[in-house]
This record gives sequence, C-alpha cells and structure tokens, in this order.
Amino acid sequence: MTDDTKFHALLRDQVRSEFTASQQYVAVAVWMDRQDLPQLAAHFHAQALEERNHAMSMVQYLLDNDVEATIPGIDAVKNDFASVEDAVSLALTQEKHVTEQVTALARTARDEGDYLGEQFMQWFLKEQVEEVSSMSTLLTVTRRADNLFHIEDFVAREMASEAADPTAPAVAGGRV
Repeated sequence: MTDDTKFHALLRDQVRSEFTASQQYVAVAVWMDRQDLPQLAAHFHAQALEERNHAMSMVQYLLDNDVEATIPGIDAVKNDFASVEDAVSLALTQEKHVTEQVTALARTARDEGDYLGEQFMQWFLKEQVEEVSSMSTLLTVTRRADNLFHIEDFVAREMASEAADPTAPAVAGGRV
C-alpha cells in the first residue's frame, strides 16, 4: 500500500459523509412519500443513489491507488420535517457542507503535491456547483409555490433525471 497522507484520510472520511448524505436523502424521500409527493420523493431517491455513487467512486479511487479503503458507519440522519421547505432547506445545507469538504480535499491534495488526487477532486468540485445550484433553485421554487402541486409539477418538468455524465469517475461495484 502507498503511504497514507492527509488527503487519503480526508477522502476516507468523505466516503462516510457521502454515505451519510445518501441516507439523509433516503430519509427525505421517504418523508416526501409519506406526504404523497411522488415527484419530490423520486427526486430525492435519485439524489440518494447519486451520493452513494459518489462514495463508491471515492472507494474505487482508493483501491486503484493501493490505499486502504474502508466502509464506515454513517452519521445520524433527520427523519421528520416540519414542511417541504424544511426538508429542501436541509438538503441545501447538506450540499453546501459537502462543497466545503470537497474544496478542502482538493486544497489538501494540492498542498501535498498529490496531482492525481487533485485531478480526481476536480470532477467533484464541478458536481458540487451543480448540486448547490439545483437545490437552491428547488428551495426558491418551494418558497414561492402557492401549493405543493406546483412544486411537484416543477420537479417533474425541470428536474428530470439526466443521462449519466461520461466524465464521472469509475464507481466501485458499478454505478447504480
């Protein structure tokens, strides 16, 4: 195995964060299902899979670079929300936090002269810009909507799943 660096330690910790984000999105999706909001539920189920794939991409990177890869437990997730706005607001806060983590990972790789690690993190930086923007838009629409059906219509019309990004890093076990 290659030498363990601060970047590798942070990346392993990020695997935990990505799995936690995935589970948090599952919790949001289930709450949306309980509220009979199928479009929002489907959107957050898809987000959960995306976060899981991010975690497994990081695992694959560690494996490919002969660095110890471990699968951690996750942090606690919130299951109850006061409103759709509350749930979407939590999702936006989560994406902003992940952006800070990914930025710190890229900075650490650069500081350590780990050009492979820095290059790997570039895709995640781009992804976080998209994630924060998308969740910010959803929160704005949620706050402006006269009723929940308008949010459902927006999600169905504007937030439909896109094709897989061909530049995305490989996912350990395959993309789900």
